[in-house]
Amino acid sequence: MNRYKKILLVSNGFFPEISPRSYRATELAKEFFRQGHEVTVISKYRDYNYSDFLKEYPITFKMWGKFKLPTVPDFRKKYLSVFVRGLSRFLSLLFEYPAIEDMFKVKKMLRDESGYDIIISFAVPYPVHWGVAWAMDRRKQNATKWVADCGDPYMGDVLDTFRKPFYFAYLEKWFCRRADFISIPIEKAKPGYYSEFHHKIRIIPQGFDFDLKKEEVSGNKNPVPTFAYAGTFLQGARNPEPLMHFLADFDFQFKFLVFTNKPDILEKYKFLLHEKLIVSDYIPRQELMEVLKKMDFLINFDNNTELNSPSKLIDYAIAQRPVLNITKDFNGEDLKAFLRGDYSNQMLLPDINQYHIRNISHLFLDLLES
Repeated sequence: MNRYKKILLVSNGFFPEISPRSYRATELAKEFFRQGHEVTVISKYRDYNYSDFLKEYPITFKMWGKFKLPTVPDFRKKYLSVFVRGLSRFLSLLFEYPAIEDMFKVKKMLRDESGYDIIISFAVPYPVHWGVAWAMDRRKQNATKWVADCGDPYMGDVLDTFRKPFYFAYLEKWFCRRADFISIPIEKAKPGYYSEFHHKIRIIPQGFDFDLKKEEVSGNKNPVPTFAYAGTFLQGARNPEPLMHFLADFDFQFKFLVFTNKPDILEKYKFLLHEKLIVSDYIPRQELMEVLKKMDFLINFDNNTELNSPSKLIDYAIAQRPVLNITKDFNGEDLKAFLRGDYSNQMLLPDINQYHIRNISHLFLDLLES
């Protein structure tokens, strides 16, 4: 069998977007190219000049057009903002709006694509999988194998406050029937998927390109205890309130750096903590890694469920800093110990070697032999 493969990646998220799905698709595209495979990426339109990226990684890159469905406008006035957030949540919950348009865009983009050894599609959002399922030719002319890569469960999601309407179960079962394989990042997430498709599930973790030789991390401490968190917040899961409330009442010098897409949640604490709390938007991953390596320790807000595991823990492991895991039972004692430099209760992190993108890419290609 020919060593080099013709590979198609279909993803809403891609470089330079900062998100787990973007990292997933981008890292695989680059690694498959480095291995000599013929790589095509289909992604959504973004106003970005890809000339430098394609000069370094000359893959075939195609984008589906701008969304035609109107987006819910953003209002600065508080009473309108609350209404708009509610409307946006309602449309997303009942209709997967506006992400549902990905289904139609993907189907159209795949109309003339054929002859691939493997198609890998990425969710979230799940309409990407639905579009591939709609486009896939039962005679396997599009590709020999289709892998639907899922970062988190869909109907089985337990992190969202509201359960998805019953009718989306038909779409989930439809794409699961058509996919050859369903890849998920952790074994414990299996119960989040319908049992009738468990035989199709393969465990393929998130992957990154990093030096397999462990770097020496400086043992020098910061002048005051300095720690960081990078990621989003989720109601009822990754909830920063207990930690922030404790820090606001704690008379101790520290510096807490937060990189998040939901800075408004911490607005009142910025006023209370002043220079102790520095809140920033997401920054490119390589920049973030340099920051994390300089921290005394890192913060993880636990999902409080075994069905989901944040990919940031891989970056935390690469950064080689102690991690304090904040659960729903947080009481502050472990934080006090960390601030004193006692990391005996640090979170156990996985062996990072299994997350190297070279190994992850082989797991996908091995599916061609299954």
